[in-house]
Amino acid sequence: MFTVSRTEHALTFVLGAVAALSPIWVAHSDRALWTLVVLGVLIALAGLAQLREMATGMAGRALGVLGVLMFISPWVMNFHSFSGASWVAWVVGALTVVVALAEMPEVAGRFGAAAHH
Repeated sequence: MFTVSRTEHALTFVLGAVAALSPIWVAHSDRALWTLVVLGVLIALAGLAQLREMATGMAGRALGVLGVLMFISPWVMNFHSFSGASWVAWVVGALTVVVALAEMPEVAGRFGAAAHH
């Protein structure tokens, strides 16, 4: 059965894949390329590990950290002038943080959902 948590994990994988592949269609610098690819692959791998149920409870927190790193990367890695790469980082980073927060048992419990893990 395809549950909400599996949907969140699949979305995480897709977000990471989009970020990792985005240098194909957006203008970027070398820093933007490597940042999007590395962080995108890490996000996708975390989502895949969660889909395969190989991840521990720390995966959600790690995703939150990766999402924040992705969101701030245009300023930290100085590629904010490349609007396409920046928007990919901001959107993927923000959505990754939202998904990571939604997966946390303490947040899921507040909205009446059972803990996923």
